[in-house]
Amino acid sequence: MILRLMLLALVALMLASLVVGAAGMGPAALLADPQAGLLLAVSRVPRTAAVVLSGAALAVAGVVMQQVARNRFVEPGTTGTAEGAALGLLAVTLLAPGAPVWIKMAAASGAALAGAGLFLALIRRLPPREVLLVPIVGLVLAGVLQSVASFIAWKADMMQLIGIWLMSGEFSGVIAGRYELLWIAGAAAALAWFAADRFAILGLGERTATGLGLNAAAVMRLGLGVVSLVTAMVVVTVGMVPFVGLVVPNLVSRVMGDDLRASLPVVAAAGGALVLACDLVGRLVRHPYEVPAGTVLGVLGSLLFLWLLWRPVRG
Repeated sequence: MILRLMLLALVALMLASLVVGAAGMGPAALLADPQAGLLLAVSRVPRTAAVVLSGAALAVAGVVMQQVARNRFVEPGTTGTAEGAALGLLAVTLLAPGAPVWIKMAAASGAALAGAGLFLALIRRLPPREVLLVPIVGLVLAGVLQSVASFIAWKADMMQLIGIWLMSGEFSGVIAGRYELLWIAGAAAALAWFAADRFAILGLGERTATGLGLNAAAVMRLGLGVVSLVTAMVVVTVGMVPFVGLVVPNLVSRVMGDDLRASLPVVAAAGGALVLACDLVGRLVRHPYEVPAGTVLGVLGSLLFLWLLWRPVRG
């Protein structure tokens, strides 16, 4: 029932996304104006798909990252993964500016994987009971990597690119031919669903998972691969979208518990719906101008996260 409700909300938001924008476009306009159909195919449909894919993939990546790190207060945007992807993109842009998109994708994914691996290596040295130290270490690592990327970009006069990759969550420039990498992120998120039971067991701890017959190292590598690929594709295409991988998994787990096989589809639908709702608010709040969806989600996501911290768990 929860999944059906989330899918209905997502479909309603997608339909609204197709008609809301600087140029009003209803069913009558589609029948009367041939340019309206072109606008729908070139801009509105790709943008809607990009928003949904980004939100769904980042929400699932957040679940995977929380299981791998065994901490509910982390997500790809607070563990150095996004900053690593930005560093990889920056390196390719400086060393091989004419490189094809697949090289940029590979560099961003590899650098994101290195950032996530460094985060896990750091938190292994923390006392097991100091749960709140894990997100703090992630934030510190993300800040250090962002500072390195910003310094290099400042020296190379590329500060605007760093801002786009790490702090925008901007979908206004998405058109057909410039968002297709996000389908790879969607495929990676779908792969996580097939390994959902393994991630749930890994979340019990490496020793417990090994005792239950799970190859913990292999599942951890798979999880890091999913998180790195999703993060890199989103950063390359639209820039990092904050709070999705942190807020959505915690909200869903409050309602559905920790059965990842059942909850991951709901997490994906809720992530897509949340980002799409924020994108619609960004289009309407200063119509016909736009506020980036990442900015709207930064405000809403921080409020939701504070609510999660303050509201006690029941049942």
